[in-house]
Amino acid sequence: MASNRFDTATRTPAVARIRETPLLRWTLELDGVANVLIGLAYVLAAGWIGDELGLPTSLIYPVGAFMVAAGALIVAISTRREAPALWVGAIIVLNFVWAVDSVVVAAAGWFDPTTAGTAWILLQAGVVALLGAFEWAGLRRARR
Repeated sequence: MASNRFDTATRTPAVARIRETPLLRWTLELDGVANVLIGLAYVLAAGWIGDELGLPTSLIYPVGAFMVAAGALIVAISTRREAPALWVGAIIVLNFVWAVDSVVVAAAGWFDPTTAGTAWILLQAGVVALLGAFEWAGLRRARR
């Protein structure tokens, strides 16, 4: 029986060649390490950070825990030779969602952040969006 291009048994999933694409590897590594470090700071100093930024500890602590877990996963993916493009795509989408949500939080004035808190939220949004853009460019190169 002849195989055709729609035969799912022989189709291989799209992969991102991370090791052969320095832009993608370095951006994923930076994204992962930054997530872990900032997340650890949020978890270990949630009260102080919350006071300085005008954000509730009940927000800072779980966000920090999520960032540590997500960052560890991103670092693990960045060390692979290849990864399913879907995984890398999910990281990119989450980065853009994070950036947009951060701008919405700052613009809406939710949680009543201080001026430093608003600046931090917007700075974080910009950096995360930039990482997402570099990861997107890296993914496009990695799939070639």
